[in-house]
Amino acid sequence: MNNERERLGSRLGFILLSAGCAIGCGNVWKFPWMTGQFGGGGFVLVYILCLLLLGLPAMVMEFAMGRASQASPVRMYNKLEKKGQKWHIHGYFALLGNIALMAFYTVVTGWMIYYFVQFLVGQNTDLGFVGMITNPSVNVIYMLIAVVLGFLVLSFDLQGGLERVSKYLMVALFILMVVLAIHSLTLPGAKEGMYFYLVPDFSKINGSVVVGAMNQAFFTLSLGIGSMAIFGSYIGKERSLMGESINVIILDTAVALIAGIIMFPACYTYGVSVNAGPSLLFDTMATVFNNMAGGRIWGTLFFLFMVFAAFSTVLAVFENILACVRELTGWSRPKGCVICGIGIALLALTTALGYSVFHFQPFADGSAWLDFWDFIVSTNLLPIGAIVFSVFCCNRIGWGWDNFIAEANAGKGLKVQSWMKPIFRWFVPALVLGLYIYGLCTFGWK
Repeated sequence: MNNERERLGSRLGFILLSAGCAIGCGNVWKFPWMTGQFGGGGFVLVYILCLLLLGLPAMVMEFAMGRASQASPVRMYNKLEKKGQKWHIHGYFALLGNIALMAFYTVVTGWMIYYFVQFLVGQNTDLGFVGMITNPSVNVIYMLIAVVLGFLVLSFDLQGGLERVSKYLMVALFILMVVLAIHSLTLPGAKEGMYFYLVPDFSKINGSVVVGAMNQAFFTLSLGIGSMAIFGSYIGKERSLMGESINVIILDTAVALIAGIIMFPACYTYGVSVNAGPSLLFDTMATVFNNMAGGRIWGTLFFLFMVFAAFSTVLAVFENILACVRELTGWSRPKGCVICGIGIALLALTTALGYSVFHFQPFADGSAWLDFWDFIVSTNLLPIGAIVFSVFCCNRIGWGWDNFIAEANAGKGLKVQSWMKPIFRWFVPALVLGLYIYGLCTFGWK
């Protein structure tokens, strides 16, 4: 394996690639249905606050650890920790988190591809979410398509493969979203939909809303499992990391907010329940498109943009897994792609067949393998990872505040200020820990 660290070719490539990792199903599938279930504008307000107060500090710390170590999550602690310390153990949990995420995310990406194909070929009138997830062949075939395409891209060198494809995906994504959002704002129910979506009802904000907003913030930004750290390791020190983090979060939040603009006016126009839950995207939007003029065209565009959003995250997390495995084994990029691809595909079969062949109910009625993997990642590894990063970066028992500041503030751009130290050191880990414990106590175990 070549010891020279691969580099991204441009600052734009880094920002779009990092945003690509953050932008995905969390923005355009999970954010709208959570907003609907948690009361609309109030959830959006708390979510934005969580992004600023928790997501931004966590992202700066992840980027800093990656850039300072010039290594993947499984090796970055070894470069930064003091002799005899055991922080590097968390690096293996970060790798586990990325693998667990892909155990269900590749299947969801396959669902997006399936719906896009069905609208494209005109077989969209009888589409149904339950019928799709209980069809073993559909789930396995389209999951394999997502895995093979993802690692095929990554088998090329970093700048020629991942960076180039992510640039095209992100530009196409924004163009499609803007077109669909403008269309939604012309619908008869646009006024009612936007009022529900953007005007907070403070009576609906409670502890569960705050926990949901925090988990959504970490999930949508891919924070806590080293997904951002790996891209920090691919950039130089020309720009400070606070400014770069803000750019990524702005792009990520813009996509989430535009997704809501696409969804909620359509819901109010066609009398669809805004709190339909996870089926909001699939059953609801398919019904909307099937009952509107030019619906097949709009549906094809909509699910094409969903494929772009999901695939941008798949590429980024695959790169994280591949980088970790290559640093542990010394394998070449093509060899690592083949072996990692086979491993992830085998693991994802649990989710792909979880509604038909591999029945497993980990929690309440209706839960399956997807809920199990999501529980491991979203409910546990993401918030715990954010706590670990904060303690490691801001205390002498870890990397230390001075080392962190020196790395984060290297280069031009916005800096982490000294008055922010209590936020990074105490506020972030304390609030995340409190919400994590509250979330476990109120989780729907049975």
